[in-house]
Amino acid sequence: MVLGAFLFASMGVCIKFASAHFHSFEVVGYRGLIGVVFLAVLARLRGVSLATRVPGMHLWRTIVGTISLLAWFYAIAKLPLATAMTLNYMSSVWVAAFLLGGALLWQRSGQPLRGQAPLFATVLIGFGGVALVLRPTFDGAAALGGLSGLLSGLTSALAYLQVAALSRAGEPETRTVFYFSLGATAVGFAGTAVIGSHGLGTPHAGWLLPIGLFAVLGQLCMTRAYASGATLVVANLQYFGIAFAALYGLLIFGDVLPWSGWLGMALIVASGVAATFLRERAVPKLPAQEHA
Repeated sequence: MVLGAFLFASMGVCIKFASAHFHSFEVVGYRGLIGVVFLAVLARLRGVSLATRVPGMHLWRTIVGTISLLAWFYAIAKLPLATAMTLNYMSSVWVAAFLLGGALLWQRSGQPLRGQAPLFATVLIGFGGVALVLRPTFDGAAALGGLSGLLSGLTSALAYLQVAALSRAGEPETRTVFYFSLGATAVGFAGTAVIGSHGLGTPHAGWLLPIGLFAVLGQLCMTRAYASGATLVVANLQYFGIAFAALYGLLIFGDVLPWSGWLGMALIVASGVAATFLRERAVPKLPAQEHA
């Protein structure tokens, strides 16, 4: 999981460099294309069939997952790397919010709400952290980047819930990620056809290959971690990605965040850890949560 977190943070670095020349649709398209080729070969080597009995479920997972990718890549281009990573990792808090909303919606009349208090507090702390993170950067182009970061976390949570549903339906991870990559490729290049494309004859094009490779290898590391490790430990080790992103931001991009930004990131991580524990107690044995 730590290696996977490092690979996702490294992917973020490549996206920031690539975004100087390519827009988000292009980056998503090439990232998806590299994933399709890699996963098709991997599925053949593992003897995993790519035929599916639940195409509708894959379609919904692809829709929300691709929206999450587009929003996240745009946020990475517009915000400090650690900030964009943190907003995307808000997905754990969003899942907790969904669980809380479901519990309140289906609660029997007269049943006390005090049992949901820890989950409610976790969600409040998480959104308090968001307010601190966005406050110093919420102006101009960074405002849209901040909203995109929040959207990426929200849709990542929806994609995660759909991955859980696909896992319960018996779909192997390789097949699920393959169809997601295929959909991302289609959406990315369709958007590029409308907006316009940039030529590959530029040094910035060299960043597209590692974006796809880091993303696929990060997903494989994450899947292996959840398959072989303790779920709670593995789920919380993913937050190393924020630490790696912060280090990259300081050393490579010279990002300087005020104390309120660091405090907000700490609150989001703390609420995410707490939400993971509460979620595991309520809904155990969910599959790996994906951030790319």
